Amino acid sequence: MALRKFKPVTPGQRFKVISAYDDITTNRPEKSLLCPNPSTGGRNNSGKMTMRNRGGGHKKMYRFIDFKRDKDGIPATVKTIEYDPNRSARIALLFYADGEKRYIVAPHGLKVGDKIASGEGVSPDLGNCLPLGEIPFGSIIFNIELKPGQGGRLARSAGSYAQLMSRDGKYATVRMPSGETRMILCACRATIGMASNADHSLEVSGKAGRSRWLGRRPRVRGVVMNPVDHPMGGGEGRASGGLPRSRKGLPAKGYKTRSAKKNSNKYIIERRKK
Repeated sequence: MALRKFKPVTPGQRFKVISAYDDITTNRPEKSLLCPNPSTGGRNNSGKMTMRNRGGGHKKMYRFIDFKRDKDGIPATVKTIEYDPNRSARIALLFYADGEKRYIVAPHGLKVGDKIASGEGVSPDLGNCLPLGEIPFGSIIFNIELKPGQGGRLARSAGSYAQLMSRDGKYATVRMPSGETRMILCACRATIGMASNADHSLEVSGKAGRSRWLGRRPRVRGVVMNPVDHPMGGGEGRASGGLPRSRKGLPAKGYKTRSAKKNSNKYIIERRKK
């Protein structure tokens, strides 16, 4: 992975830092794994705007990603490493021995031609998917299931990974990317390694236009609005706005929104670090 920094030939290139895309091997996705992905612009089924600051952007096609990795006992070969406009990590196209093709979230370090597999009894090598009950302690993992057979839900974005700490009975203890430590069933699967494109967090757009290409419209701060539009609006001059609140009046910083009666609280050993 590498980053590309531009010479300040234009104002938009002065601070621009983007990926060099040197890990991508093709710009033609597998057609059989594509489908249309229409943009909503933040509107619901009745046309009402339910999410602000969205709209426009480039058209995208959705890539079907195999988060379950349930094709057991059949080895696969990595054919390409590709860019996916719907996620920050790279994706890999697998050719299985029986002729089927599937996309997966590519782990960091996976290369074209590598052999990977999934299922019980598989060796804990890079890109292999196996139950938490068979992964060695201290291993770096990503694309982790919360329920057996549900498909990966945790640690899927670029550079994300968790660490398997221990096992006790039917539960495994995993340290999450946020620093939270929680228990997950040993029957749940995870992929060995960390999600690719770890330098994604270091990229800098350089100009507002790149955000518009991604479908993000300008976001107006609450303190510059009028009192009728936002609880933090109004005042003479550049008023600070008082206590930070959302547009609906809910506290915005430090306010706990997690229910004290949530069923999954019993699986959390240590909360995430502040």
